[in-house]
Formats: sequence, structure tokens, C-alpha cells
Amino acid sequence: MHHRPRILAVIGLAAASAALLAACSGGGSGGDSTPAAAKGAKVDLASVCPSTIVFQTDWNPEADHGQLYEMVGPNPKIDSDKKIVTGDLYSQGAPTGVKIEVRSGGPAIGYQTVSSQVYSDKSITMGYISTDEAVQFSDKFPMTAVMAENDTSPQMIMWDPSVYPKVKTIKELGEALKPGATVRYFKGAAYMSYLTGAGILKESQTDGSYDGTPAKFVADKGVSGQQGFATAEPYIYSHEVAAWNKKVAFQTINDAGYPIYPEALSVRTGDLEKLTPCLKKLVPVLQQADVDYFKDPTAANKLIVDLVTAYNNGWVYDAQVAAYGVKTMKDLKIASDGDNGYVGDMDESRIQKIIDIDTPIFTATGSAPKAGLKASDLFTNEFIDKKISLGF
Repeated sequence: MHHRPRILAVIGLAAASAALLAACSGGGSGGDSTPAAAKGAKVDLASVCPSTIVFQTDWNPEADHGQLYEMVGPNPKIDSDKKIVTGDLYSQGAPTGVKIEVRSGGPAIGYQTVSSQVYSDKSITMGYISTDEAVQFSDKFPMTAVMAENDTSPQMIMWDPSVYPKVKTIKELGEALKPGATVRYFKGAAYMSYLTGAGILKESQTDGSYDGTPAKFVADKGVSGQQGFATAEPYIYSHEVAAWNKKVAFQTINDAGYPIYPEALSVRTGDLEKLTPCLKKLVPVLQQADVDYFKDPTAANKLIVDLVTAYNNGWVYDAQVAAYGVKTMKDLKIASDGDNGYVGDMDESRIQKIIDIDTPIFTATGSAPKAGLKASDLFTNEFIDKKISLGF
């Protein structure tokens, strides 16, 4: 399963926490935060889609979700209690005739998986489902991905390059770890079972007690490694954690051989046929929102930061981190057209690789995937418009 929790209200580091919170100050109203893409041909979704298209994310608002906030039209309504924003669904500066509702995940849904949330609340149209989560719950909560918001995962393992100056990969980190040092992560993460099963790390080197704060990493002076997201922690640790205030090095789990699609937009498999007329029009809108967000993320990022402030649940995220996230997604090809010149499609061989890696892992932990699971059970590219490209 793809674990998102990474609360960075710095426990035990009051100065850093105060700096982060101050950077997030701002109003919660959405009027000035509305993404405004260039005018394009108007898309009519009203005749084929639900009157409100509900998206369930897997975490608090952040740049990794920029595509969704790009589609929120003027004067959105913010529900600070439920951590939901609602507005007219816009595409390239024009309304589409339906509403959009973006729901936060993580603490907003009691840290439930998106899969279970989507099945417990049938008002949700789509959810963010990473490939390994789709594999794990393919029997109990079958989901079909219709678009990959990003091409690779920003999940990573990081370390202090001043402690391990020759280390370039997670495997090299495992070989170089000092006696008693570990790699901290959120317990239950499937990618860690892959890293240990593949011999990249020894199980004895791993520590599943990570709590989302930098306290232990700072306290042990970077001797241990730690999980994080390439789109956030490298900036936060080098600019906003005052007790650290220097660079970290990292390798993504994708580059270490675990090529999940993170946060793929997915529907309940049983609803795929019913939603097909909608998806034929909606998926190209989602692709275009991705393109428009990366062309100019300013307004969507302002909405994201305003929502974080309004939700006020301990998640700390400012405009500088959002800008870093966008740059990193482009620089590391986390967001990309892949090898075919258009955005959002998924590769069958990659999904099959995750099935092959994760089936024994989840079976051993009592959450066996669907018997005879195939990659084609988990995704479809049929709604992807091959003319829509990120262009970078």
C-alpha cells in the first residue's frame, strides 16, 4: 500500500514548527485562489457526468494534487470541518456544466485507505489509488485506474550526504549504514517489503516507527536513513527545519525498482461501464488540467495553501514547498509524457511487475489479492486522448 502520512508539524522542534506555521498564514476564502488557465474550447460534461464529480485524495492538499485544484472554478466553497472544497468544474478557463468536489484524505478520513473510503461512500466518483494499493485490495475493493496523474512515485529514502558522501542509491546506503543505524519508515509499507525482499536493504536495518516528524533524523545527526517524498522533504529539511538546515540526498523507490503509479485516478470497477460516457469526456479534461497546472501552477498552488490554512489540522505546507514540488516533479520526470508523447496513460508491464512483487507480500500478511489477478484488471487507457501532452 502507498503510505502518504508525513505530518511535519515538528514535534520537539518548536522553532522550526513556528517558522513553518508562519509561512502558511493567509485567508481561507477561495475567490483569489482560483486557477485560471488560458481560454479553450468549452467542454460540456453535464449531459454525461454526475452533477458533482467527487474526487477522494489520499492526503492533505499539496502540489502533487495540483491537477485537481486546477479544475476548481471561481469562488469555491471551503468546508473546513470536513476538509472539502467544492466549486464549478472548469477546463481551460471555462465551466463544464458540473461541480467538482475535492476531498482530503489521510487525517480527514481517519487514515483509512482510499479504496475502503470509496467503497464505503458511493457518492465518491474517483479516488487516488496507487498501483500497490490497487493490487492489495483487488479482491475486496476492486478499482480500475483510468489515468495516471503522475508517471512515477515521489516516495523516496533519504540520507545525510555529509555522513554518507559516497552513497548514491538505497542499496549503497544499506551497505554503508553505520552500526546501529536504521532506515525509518511507516510500518506496513509494501515498498519496504520489496526493498528487503530484493536484498536492497536488510530487514534488520529497517525501523517501522517513523512518525512523520524530523525529530529522530535530527537527533541522530543523519546517521540513519528515513522515508520521505522527493517533492517536499528535501526542500523542507534544507530550508524550513531550523535544527537541520542543510541538504539531504535521496533515491526514489521507482529508481530502486518499484515502479508504482502514484495516485492514479480510479473508479470502482463495477461502475466502469456506467461511467464510460462520462469518462470519455472527463479523462481528457483531467489530462488538460495536468498540462495547464504545469504551465502555470500559481493560482492552483495559492488555493492549495489557502486550503491547508483553512483546514488547520496540523499539516504544514507553504507556497515555497508547493513551488519546489512542481519543479521537482518536472526535473525528476515524476510528471512526464513517458515515452510516447502524451500524458496520463499506464504501461501494462509496469503494473504486472507490481502484481508479481506484491502478491506474495500481501498474501503473507493476510491481504491476498484477487486470485489470478492480471494487469488488465487494474487499469484502462481507453479514455486517454493521445493529443494531450505535457510537452516537457
